[in-house]
Amino acid sequence: MTFGTIIAVADEDTDEEQTFTIVGPYETDISKGFISTSSPIARALIGKRVGDSAEVATPRGAKSYEILSIAVM
Repeated sequence: MTFGTIIAVADEDTDEEQTFTIVGPYETDISKGFISTSSPIARALIGKRVGDSAEVATPRGAKSYEILSIAVM
């Protein structure tokens, strides 16, 4: 995954789906789903494939996401 990659994930606890676009640090806007390559969630997603799980350390504890789709712009 590189800049411009769009990743759809589902929270493994709640089944809530989210879509993220990996961008550079100056383009980050979480309200639009743009996450920096250096963010914890992007680092957890990089190198994964559809169907894989990614565990992300958050201030509220670990979150696990299943990767639903990956698209490159």
